[in-house]
Amino acid sequence: MTENNLITSKEIIEKTGISRATLNNYIKLGILPKPIVRRPGPEEKGVKQIGYFPEQVLERIIKVKLLKQQGKSMDAIALIFQDTEIDDPETTEGVYSKKSEIVDSEAKKSLQSLEKKSIGKTSRRISDNELQVTIADIDSPAYLVNHNFEIEWVNKPAEEQIFKRNIRAIVNVESRNIFKLLFRKELQNHYINWMESVAMHLSVFQNKLNESKLRKIYHGVSDSEIKLLTDLFAERYVPNSENLYHLPTTIVKADNSRSSYWVHTMHFREGTFFVYIPTDSINTSLLDILFQRGKIINELLRNRMPSLVSLCVLVADLQESVKISAELLPAQYFELINELWQTVGPTFEKYKGIYGKHAGDGMLYYFIKKPGDNYLMNAINCAIEIREVMKELSSKWRLRKGWSNELFLNIGINEGQEFFGTIQASNSVEFTALGDTINIAGRLSDVADNGEIWTTKNLISRLVQEERSMIRFGVHQENQSGKIFIRNSFSRISDITKKDNLHIRHLSSIAGLPITEIIEKVSQNLELQDIVSQKSAL
Repeated sequence: MTENNLITSKEIIEKTGISRATLNNYIKLGILPKPIVRRPGPEEKGVKQIGYFPEQVLERIIKVKLLKQQGKSMDAIALIFQDTEIDDPETTEGVYSKKSEIVDSEAKKSLQSLEKKSIGKTSRRISDNELQVTIADIDSPAYLVNHNFEIEWVNKPAEEQIFKRNIRAIVNVESRNIFKLLFRKELQNHYINWMESVAMHLSVFQNKLNESKLRKIYHGVSDSEIKLLTDLFAERYVPNSENLYHLPTTIVKADNSRSSYWVHTMHFREGTFFVYIPTDSINTSLLDILFQRGKIINELLRNRMPSLVSLCVLVADLQESVKISAELLPAQYFELINELWQTVGPTFEKYKGIYGKHAGDGMLYYFIKKPGDNYLMNAINCAIEIREVMKELSSKWRLRKGWSNELFLNIGINEGQEFFGTIQASNSVEFTALGDTINIAGRLSDVADNGEIWTTKNLISRLVQEERSMIRFGVHQENQSGKIFIRNSFSRISDITKKDNLHIRHLSSIAGLPITEIIEKVSQNLELQDIVSQKSAL
């Protein structure tokens, strides 16, 4: 692709198989917008000018092909497109604004014109209120597969016609792996050509796969399955389009009955959406919704299935936030909180944390167990790094205000297995998990003071020895000479919390929980200091 979300006329012809005369005819009929004509990139040698289109025209061309299969004339198809225009927020609002930095001044004007311009002279924009079709109305098989190849949304036709199983009843997300489902014996007995479905999915996901990944594509994959996957991957169909697939498939049942489809897929940041369009009865309403990308992904996220997942929860609370709020003007306090989020946000992103809603001025992030990711160490390393960046923010505000306040985020980390899903909040979708794992992480942040990081014995026990050796953790204990640090040790909350602590009642239900403080990452010098300290204590 020459530029993000823009495609050249040459690429359109290569990816769709239409001729240049057909392309020009679609433009003339108002089915496609007029191109932005500008100087080509260095990859287009010997060409002085070339036309650029929004990438979404590829989907329009596929829709035209489907409508032609229904027997509709080009005049009738053109009338259908006169009632719509390319209206994808991912391509108009976001992409065109980015292009202004990389195209010449004439192209900028053309892009701005194209954003406002209707595709046909009598075209009008369809509002969300006018478009009544939703993903719930899709009456052919459809499902959303995330980047771990797990099904996150599926409709009943897909369960009945493709998988022959109630997938929505499977709570463990790892058991919803698309390839694990396709390798089921029950499915192999029901469909004669089940391997073609495996091959089709390998073709769609080919950019995310290689032979080494096939060996761990899901937990428990057998040697025979690996061999079959490897052979099919080597022989896979390689479509022309990088981001758009429209593949023919036929399902042959054990009784030799056949169902033929076009498998239309759409790629989003959250995963890949599959829709099986019957070749013998194309639903125009279905096609309409397939070309409303923003609407589709929003509905999919709102309706994704909750999953039972292993996760790590990190809760970070701003120490003495009420006191700090009282000392600052409202505008300054909001400035501080916004700067706090801007400071620690990149660290959460770096360690693949997923934001969750948390009351007050604190933060709650989820670290989900995924293939190839160490979610436990991600949470621990994230917490340690956050403490360091908070020192810089604290110094900055001390200089600015001339005060003695230190800014601390008190952190609690816990691990467990909980249901993880989304909740619709106003016009946005929020990720949330339900269960004691989250509650305990929040209470551990109450135990923490002056930027401490506390976690459970259970979490530390789940680390392998090599990982435990990478961090310095333990508890401080009192003896006759004062406090000493006992490395690799734990203490009950009731033994750590002072009896006059205001949180003692709040923590009474987990008073017997063994916890430990994470101090920092390990170095050899720290190892020697700990040995000397513990020998002197003896």
